[in-house]
Amino acid sequence: MKSFSLALLLLVSLPWLAPAHTDSWHLKKVSNFSWENCDDGQDPMVIKSLTVKPVPVNIPGNITVSMEGKTGVHLSSPIKGVVVMEKEVAPGIWFQLPCYKKMGSCIYKDVCETIDYFIPPGVPCPEPFHTYGLPCHCPFKKGTYSLPKTVFQIPPLKLPPSLSSGTYRAHIVLSNGTTLRNTRLGCFKIMITLKEASRPIPGKSDHRG
Repeated sequence: MKSFSLALLLLVSLPWLAPAHTDSWHLKKVSNFSWENCDDGQDPMVIKSLTVKPVPVNIPGNITVSMEGKTGVHLSSPIKGVVVMEKEVAPGIWFQLPCYKKMGSCIYKDVCETIDYFIPPGVPCPEPFHTYGLPCHCPFKKGTYSLPKTVFQIPPLKLPPSLSSGTYRAHIVLSNGTTLRNTRLGCFKIMITLKEASRPIPGKSDHRG
C-alpha cells in the first residue's frame, strides 16, 4: 500500500471537509455514492478502482474503503484543485453551489498544503501510514498505488444548511500550478446523496399519565 491512495481520497473528499459551525445540521447517512474519471484516457492521474462499504454509510460509524490509483508523473507542490459542486433541486435540474468557508464550488491553490493542514509536517503520520512506514505528504512518485480494504471510523459530521440532505455531484480537476499552461493532472466526477438525521420537534415530549 502507498500513501497516494489516501491523499487522493482526501482530494475527492475536500468539498465535505470543514470545521463544525453552530448553524450546522447533523447528518446521519450517505448513500448512492458513485464516481468516474473524466479524462478520456489523456490525464496521467486516474482512479482505477474505488469501493466504499457499507452503502448507505452511517455517520458516525465505520466505513471500509479500498482503492487503486495511478499517476504517470511525479506529483509535487503546488497542485491546484478546482471543484464545481452542484445540488439537484428538481429532477434533472442542478444548481451550482458557491464557495462558502472552503466548501462548495471552490478553488484550492495547493492541495499539498491542504494535506499539510490535516497532517501537519513534523507530526508522525497517522494510521495506516504509520503501520506501513509510508510518507503522508507531497511529493509522490509516479506509479500505481493501492489501498487494500481498510476500516476507518467516521466521527459525527456537521455541514451548513446549504449542504443539507439531497443529491450532489462534484466535478474535480487537478492541475500542476507550476506551469504557465496549468497542465491538467486528473479529472474526477463524484455523485453522492446525503440524508439528514431525524430531529425531535421542539416543545414535543413524551408524557404519560
